[in-house]
Amino acid sequence: MQPSSLSGLPAGVGEALEAEGVAELYPPQAAAVEAGVLDGESLVAAVPTASGKTLIAELAMLSAIERGGTALYIVPLRALASEKKAEFERWEDHGVTVGVSTGNYDSDGEWLATRDVIVATSEKVDSLVRNGAPWIDDLTCVVSDEVHLVDDAGRGPTLEVTLAKLRRVNPGLQTVALSATVGNADVIADWLDAELVESDWRPIDLRMGVHYGNAINFDDGSQTEVRVEGADDQTAALVGDALDTEEDGQGGSSLVFVNSRRNAESAARRLTDVTGSRLTADERDALRDLAADLRDVSDTDTSEDLATAVERGAAFHHAGLAAEHRSLVEDAFRDRLIKVVAATPTLAAGVNTPARRVIVRDWRRYDGDFGGMKPLDVLEVHQMCGRAGRPGLDPYGEAVLLASDADTMDELFDRYVWADAEPVRSKLAAEPALRTHALATIASGFAATREGLLEFLDNTLYATQTDDAGRLAAVTDTVIDYLVVNGFIERDREGGTERLAATGIGHTVSRLYLDPMSAATMIDGLRDACREETTEPSAGEFTLAADADDGDASDEPAFGTYTRVDGANVEGDASEDDGAPRPSITPLGLYHLLSRTPDMYELYLKSGDRERYEETYYEREAELLGDAPSEYEDVRFEDWLASLKTARLLEDWASEVDEDRLTERYGVGPGDIRGKVDTAEWLLRAAETIARDVDGVDGDAVLAVREARKRVEYGVREELLDLTGVRNVGRKRARRLFEAGIETRADLREADKAVVLGALRGRERTAERVLENAGREDPSMDGVRADRSASAAATAGSANGDDGEGQASLGDFQ
Repeated sequence: MQPSSLSGLPAGVGEALEAEGVAELYPPQAAAVEAGVLDGESLVAAVPTASGKTLIAELAMLSAIERGGTALYIVPLRALASEKKAEFERWEDHGVTVGVSTGNYDSDGEWLATRDVIVATSEKVDSLVRNGAPWIDDLTCVVSDEVHLVDDAGRGPTLEVTLAKLRRVNPGLQTVALSATVGNADVIADWLDAELVESDWRPIDLRMGVHYGNAINFDDGSQTEVRVEGADDQTAALVGDALDTEEDGQGGSSLVFVNSRRNAESAARRLTDVTGSRLTADERDALRDLAADLRDVSDTDTSEDLATAVERGAAFHHAGLAAEHRSLVEDAFRDRLIKVVAATPTLAAGVNTPARRVIVRDWRRYDGDFGGMKPLDVLEVHQMCGRAGRPGLDPYGEAVLLASDADTMDELFDRYVWADAEPVRSKLAAEPALRTHALATIASGFAATREGLLEFLDNTLYATQTDDAGRLAAVTDTVIDYLVVNGFIERDREGGTERLAATGIGHTVSRLYLDPMSAATMIDGLRDACREETTEPSAGEFTLAADADDGDASDEPAFGTYTRVDGANVEGDASEDDGAPRPSITPLGLYHLLSRTPDMYELYLKSGDRERYEETYYEREAELLGDAPSEYEDVRFEDWLASLKTARLLEDWASEVDEDRLTERYGVGPGDIRGKVDTAEWLLRAAETIARDVDGVDGDAVLAVREARKRVEYGVREELLDLTGVRNVGRKRARRLFEAGIETRADLREADKAVVLGALRGRERTAERVLENAGREDPSMDGVRADRSASAAATAGSANGDDGEGQASLGDFQ
């Protein structure tokens, strides 16, 4: 089936595909056309990686646009959203406009209404529905990429509920779900009322096998000799063999999957011995340039270690890297400049990074709930293996697991090579997921009664899969009680029917995309800080119902139903003074408050941390908001201390502790710091909105939250907030300007240009941009010579102006 023979597409699209090299549709793509994907029919495509799923989606979206509609493409990762947007933008020559949206959960994305194709994460789409984006009603086609991730306990319920809402809003909506091969694709198709296209066809051969001894034993019974000499390990031998086996004049690259960040970094270091000796002179020059770019991303040991490995042709990839690190590594690997990447399984989650050979070195991963090293799921291993083989670049792909003995080899064949992927199962019927989506469903007008809520949930995958309707009803009732008790929804009996409606604060929490428990924690802490001294609990204080029952909340650590203390009322008055001091509101107290919410993933307590943070707790107890659990409640007290560790990281960041010291002190990567900072900024922005909307929180508290937010946003002390508000002035530049005597935006408009240039290390273009953004009438640096004394003062201040904790020499994150 030739693309130019297809009807229903914008003019010239078929010919453009043929010009790209798509002479014939792949069998799964042809099957999708025959199933009606060009005619608006819903479809589930369960086919292997690299078998043309994206083109199936493009055909659906382009035909929908040709019919006058709008298409939405849902991705699981922000990085994948940018990748897909760039891919779809090639259709702009055919009059198709593309937009992408992944952040700002409290906006309605009104500007997206002008786009034909919108790319967004499932969380962003959910937030757009909650905020009433008007263009949602105009969608005619929605594509869900990696739909099997509805099985993920963390993000799956959001995707599941979002698809249910979109189909409810648009009854004729064409739904196209893309997935790797799973054990129950027919169930997903049944849920979505879609045709099923299921195939194991691939454009190039994928050979799966196990390396044992000195050979790879493949699933077809063949063998390939790969000798392990002396102290060489299997991974190094397999990577070297791929590089030495030339196809089209080039050796093959390898992806090595390991089970931890530390293992990824150590594997990359060891593999430089394999790759370094196989580089050409041109490749060495290009890799030196790439290493310099990586070092510029951040001044951390992680950044330096990555750059050092890359200079010799190897790299590591994990969630602890900054986004810029990951993007540079992915691009260079796709360009065959980097020869091997050692990665954690996150790289298998959709980003386009194919290789000649995939090596699954570690097929077990530590699982605390399991109590040790747990084998990976078949689907996850198959996702890794699917990265092997690049159409148009490699004649084949190889996926290899490693065994140290014959029994393990047999186990790996049975467990993974010859096994079918597990069936996907909904994770919606759990209280942490349902409390968020129940509130949003009520606040968005999808349900106004308990029965209406259950009717809406009947459109989910969970309802399709379960025979126990009573379980979902029971969890729903628990969640409704929680939301009522905490003032997010209210019950009203009308004509014998109990109606449910979101309160004002309930609407706010839903629009802000907060977990209701996060909002309850924030409200409780802020009211506690603003209370008059009392003998009775103040309005808004909470206690865990689980504690009231048996004192043990460990069965469900992620959820405990808060109930108001007897006698307390949402709008109640403060009680009598008991002489207790009112807590002061400090940045640490606010950072700790938001670190206790389920929306912030707290840092783990490592060996020796408990004693350290117990000491911090006793020293700074007066700053912490809310009642601390008893130190004898081990699980809850450790959670409290883990939140305090997270809060201290944020406090250090906002006190200008340099990034390298943060990574060392807290045992995290630059990507972790960025993630914590972004989450803290979002939660503090939400807390600021909530603080203005609830009774019992005064204006001083709102101002304290705002300042804490700005400090964590810019990573600076209070005196630099005005300077960092100027575009292109990050935390490092602001400190240099301050030390040179330029302390405010107004100072920038009046300061001697030579002093500004000196403080900014003689970088004329940077100085001009800064002055222009500060509102200076004539920002030109023509003829200006940098003031050496200003440069020296800035440098000295950055190097010596700290408090012994490394607080001044910092990266900009610009």
